[in-house]
Amino acid sequence: MAFQLPELAYGYDDLEPHIDGRTMEIHHTLHHQTYINKANDALKDSEYEGKGAHWLLRNIAKIDEALRPAVRDHVGGHANHSLFWQVMSPSGGTEPQGALAQAIKSDIGSWEAFKKQFTQAALTQFGSGWAWLVVDSSHRLQVVNSANQDSPLMDGLTPILGLDVWEHAYYLQYQNRRPEYIEAFYEVIDWPAVEALFHQATGR
Repeated sequence: MAFQLPELAYGYDDLEPHIDGRTMEIHHTLHHQTYINKANDALKDSEYEGKGAHWLLRNIAKIDEALRPAVRDHVGGHANHSLFWQVMSPSGGTEPQGALAQAIKSDIGSWEAFKKQFTQAALTQFGSGWAWLVVDSSHRLQVVNSANQDSPLMDGLTPILGLDVWEHAYYLQYQNRRPEYIEAFYEVIDWPAVEALFHQATGR
């Protein structure tokens, strides 16, 4: 089945004042849709047509060399954005609870340590890219960043929280003030959704 644009669980304006509605609409309907269109076009009539995004990214080393850039860029863009929409909510802005909070404390040190590392990962990603909270193969949490639309799935990691730091994600509202955008993101993180992804990845 071809990749399709996921519906949002909230309206484009619902994350204001932290992320403006016009940016959300452009980001979702134009940027994300473009990744989907290009991924579907690239994979059409290939042996990989119908494969899921996660399978393609986890097995990128096995993908035909001619198609590998399209999987990295366009399937990666689709997977990354699909997660991004999923981990935001108008009722966000709290702190993680339960098993996820315990894992952040044991693996990273504290909520404050996580926030410092995640902010730094987002700030220091040069140019376009992402900051991530991921689960590694030992079911431990790590904070990492990646360039462009590279996915942690390509490195055997499972992303459970992602922040898009491409300029198209924030420029209408924040212009070159990436630090303000990063700080605003904490006000819309849907920690129950992140915890659900953590549970899927670890069984905890």
